[in-house]
Amino acid sequence: MQLHKDERLDYLLAEEDMRIIQSPRVFAFSLDAVLLADFAYVPIKRGKILDLCSGNGVIPLLVSRRSHVPITGVEIQERLYDMAIRNVQLNELEEQITMIHGDLKDMPKALGHGEFDTVLCNPPYFKKAEKKQQNENPFFTIARHEIFCTLEDVIFACSRLTKPGGKVALVHRPSRLGDIITLFKQNRIEPKRIRFVHPKEGREANTLLIEGTRDGKSDVKILPPLYAFDQDGNYSKELEGILYGKKL
Repeated sequence: MQLHKDERLDYLLAEEDMRIIQSPRVFAFSLDAVLLADFAYVPIKRGKILDLCSGNGVIPLLVSRRSHVPITGVEIQERLYDMAIRNVQLNELEEQITMIHGDLKDMPKALGHGEFDTVLCNPPYFKKAEKKQQNENPFFTIARHEIFCTLEDVIFACSRLTKPGGKVALVHRPSRLGDIITLFKQNRIEPKRIRFVHPKEGREANTLLIEGTRDGKSDVKILPPLYAFDQDGNYSKELEGILYGKKL
């Protein structure tokens, strides 16, 4: 597998049989992607899964460890899309994972309304900032700031792409919870599960995991908090299980 000069080949978590191409200059996946792939409901044997804002394809790769159904990933940045394509090929998952180079706002028309059982998204977290506040690296700026899509765009697309009764799962920042719930309800997604992730016990949450059901009934559950590290700075037992323990 050909690598660009700024790329490296890593193991995908502890999977010695799964590798991933990454680049510290362009894109390397974060813990947030791992948490979302673990948190979201995914069909195992029947149905279809869609991942928006796919980056280098890490979430489709992770979800393939839990599911046998077709998975589609969508990424707007051509360089990241190219990395994702090569990651799918590298792991010989071409029969299960399809990558699309495109804008998530175009996907309801391109892929069809109500086509997916689960739609996941790790979207840009920050509202579009003044140019001086944006990262000088354009890859990071697009991934982190609402340059090409807003939170409204993301949730609108998720709603249109998810079948009635299907699931929509996002990872985001706790500060956007009110916006997410409002937009979920405006787009006929009923929040069902919410979980806050804390760096360690006694610290404020810095990550939000939320899942809703398209056309679902009102019945939201607040799950127990997830602590990423113990007081000694080591991975918590639960996070270790997420990182290294789950596989079909």
